[in-house]
Amino acid sequence: MSDDWVYNYFNYFTEVETHFQQVRGTSLFLLSPLDWALVEAWKNAGVPLEAVLRGIDSAFEKWRGRKKKTQMVNSLTFCAQAVLTEAQVMAGTAQPAAVRESAPPFPLDDLRAYLAHNAEAVRQAGEDFSDIAAALERLLTEAETHYKDLEDLERHLTVLEEKVIAAARNRQSEQQLLDARRDLDAQLRPYRSKMTAEHLAMLEKQYLERNLLEKAGLPRLSLFYMR
Repeated sequence: MSDDWVYNYFNYFTEVETHFQQVRGTSLFLLSPLDWALVEAWKNAGVPLEAVLRGIDSAFEKWRGRKKKTQMVNSLTFCAQAVLTEAQVMAGTAQPAAVRESAPPFPLDDLRAYLAHNAEAVRQAGEDFSDIAAALERLLTEAETHYKDLEDLERHLTVLEEKVIAAARNRQSEQQLLDARRDLDAQLRPYRSKMTAEHLAMLEKQYLERNLLEKAGLPRLSLFYMR
């Protein structure tokens, strides 16, 4: 595992949230579930953090340049097109990142507590999730070893989260899925024309998965959610 991977992975969401709040000028502004799904879609698609920050700056510059500002920018989705534009500009031009000297992003005891909490929450969700809970408990017993390679641990957790999502989806009713899609469509309506079909598909997937787990009372398993 490289120190650079640790630094970038565990700072991606925090940097985006903080920068958006600063540029918007309201430090207490909270990102919505749709905003978090969008950041997750960017991260999973490999959009560089620098492109996201530049895109936020660019979108707000254009907004402030308008003669008529009908409303405040209340969603990170407003910046989506500008972020994609910056990512395209940076494509093929980015220099290899220098390896950073960095300490582990959290103490070993925090990792143990996180794995224990998630294992218990998944086990409480029912028999459908017992194998996943057992896998999390095995990771907990090996926490000290995994602490030395968080990148590999994240791969394990990603696989387990995919299994959690699949099991939760099997229990989701048609009405629950319909309600989630209606809510998503309502939030996305003002921004659909400004986003590519590929970007919309990624965002919809991330949002619906987050909504599915939240409604089922299931935790996210990625190490990022220790934040």
